[in-house]
Amino acid sequence: MSKVCQLFSGSSGNSILISSKGHNFLVDIGVSAKRCETALLQHGIDPKCIDGIFITHEHNDHTSGLRVFASRYNTPVFAAEACIDAMYAKDIINEKVHIEKMDYRMELGGVEIKAFSQSHDSADCVGYRLELPNGKSVAVCTDTGYVTDNAKEICSGVDLIFAESNHETSMVETGPYPYYLKQRILGTKGHLSNFACGEFIKELAQSGTTRFVLSHLSRENNMPHIARQNAIAALDEIGLCEDRDFRLYVSSPESTDKGIAL
Repeated sequence: MSKVCQLFSGSSGNSILISSKGHNFLVDIGVSAKRCETALLQHGIDPKCIDGIFITHEHNDHTSGLRVFASRYNTPVFAAEACIDAMYAKDIINEKVHIEKMDYRMELGGVEIKAFSQSHDSADCVGYRLELPNGKSVAVCTDTGYVTDNAKEICSGVDLIFAESNHETSMVETGPYPYYLKQRILGTKGHLSNFACGEFIKELAQSGTTRFVLSHLSRENNMPHIARQNAIAALDEIGLCEDRDFRLYVSSPESTDKGIAL
């Protein structure tokens, strides 16, 4: 059996656990190493048994615990070349971290990993699709101003996706953020709105995806029930019904559940 869990989600930190047939992977580690260790132990995973950490981009909410965790357990880290350069430049990692350039297709622990390009204001942001040994597949598509053609191609037909549903546009527009920050969030190198997420998951549902995890919700510019209602409404437009045709989950800032079995 395989299991996935959004350990942490949102601007305060992001990390996803993917486990399959004795192999364990993290996508990002945007909280302290100690908090990540605690979360892993709560899921029955020894931190030293993480086979690899896949980094989407260098922003702090995706890398803050990386150096300590990877150094402590000698965990291999994988990231795009430009992201690696940025992490060295910003002192996010040092020579104690075993880091490798992420090829856009690789295999680790019996899992095939494909990376795809995102549109974000970072050195080089990528998403990932993992093909698990039991035939199931998982994708992570967050931190992007729009869904790239590459993302649509790689994510098509995936069994489960962590899809960004960051903000409700009207809440950003009328909220207290300064103008420059609003423009960043709403721009093509910002974050996916609830509406954009809904349009994306409609396409995925038509390609065969049946499980959707709404991720990276803004604490200031979104609400879980709004993101959920938007996603359900989008899928209803193509005649799909929750629990009959698909399962929908909304990530909380810190996981309290046992994860999703695949």
